[in-house]
Amino acid sequence: MSVRAKLVPLLAGGLLTVAAAPGPGGPQGEGFQHGRTVGVRLQNSNIVVKGSGLGARSDGYRVKRPCWYEPGKTAEEMLQDQEAVRTWWFHTNPGATEEKFQEFLKQFKDKVGQPGRWWSPAYNAADPNGMSCWTGLEGAVWVPPGQTPPAGITMQELMDIARAALTVPKPVIKLSPDAKSYVNLDTWVWLDGAGPTTRSVTATLPGVMSATVTATLKGITIKSGTTPERAEVHDDCGATGRPYTEGGTFTCGVRYLRASIDQPRKVYTLTVTTNWPVTGEGNGAGAGPVTPFIYAPVGGFQPVQVTATRDVPVGEVQSIVKP
Repeated sequence: MSVRAKLVPLLAGGLLTVAAAPGPGGPQGEGFQHGRTVGVRLQNSNIVVKGSGLGARSDGYRVKRPCWYEPGKTAEEMLQDQEAVRTWWFHTNPGATEEKFQEFLKQFKDKVGQPGRWWSPAYNAADPNGMSCWTGLEGAVWVPPGQTPPAGITMQELMDIARAALTVPKPVIKLSPDAKSYVNLDTWVWLDGAGPTTRSVTATLPGVMSATVTATLKGITIKSGTTPERAEVHDDCGATGRPYTEGGTFTCGVRYLRASIDQPRKVYTLTVTTNWPVTGEGNGAGAGPVTPFIYAPVGGFQPVQVTATRDVPVGEVQSIVKP
């Protein structure tokens, strides 16, 4: 974290200068997701993001507010931190004296013994407005127990962070027959190596609250790449399609009724879309200890849908009938 000092209006009134000393390491969760669109990359945050839903390509879901306050240090911890930056404080304040430094520390000493915490700003570095939003916040605000300051993180926003980090794998289409199909021949469709059909991400503010979002693969949608007059789609596919079995009943795939010789590139472009409904729940109520109640996201989430394509050349079987 870079060195930072700001004038901060306290919730109870007055002015406060907060100095943050440089230190090793980075915020937990930073850089955990890369891909087509990064939905969230935490900066100056204590939020920990974990789960089986990290690491694939983002679907572009974005956190609605790019910066926020998080509950942080106690009065005693903040005072110790500010006492530790004595050298930095004297270096950056021309005309600094011991008397002025003690006056600076008094603002922190006045909070020692009082219930509450200092809340500090964090932001989503994946959002182009994240840093400018963050610089508009104060360096720290003092918050009594059970209260949330303006722009303080809420359960809904923590769940949004988990949702922005949630990814599901791109489907890999498997066909039988694989290389080429033929008119009136059943082309079976399923997902190759689909893996677990449930993916989840949990975002946690340690000791405060946590939010979990879960995506569950419920089914696939097949499009033949042509009109109903040229192809019949069979869509009883379950969650991941129906692998070919000798003598099995064909319920998932496409039966092409016309050859693809007259199509662009002489193939049909078959499309498979996976559908992952998303649910969410949270534990904890704010700046106090975690409490065992369940929170559901307002309005819910739209399903995650991921699409893949395969070229399907379709030929005709020629036969000669002799009298």
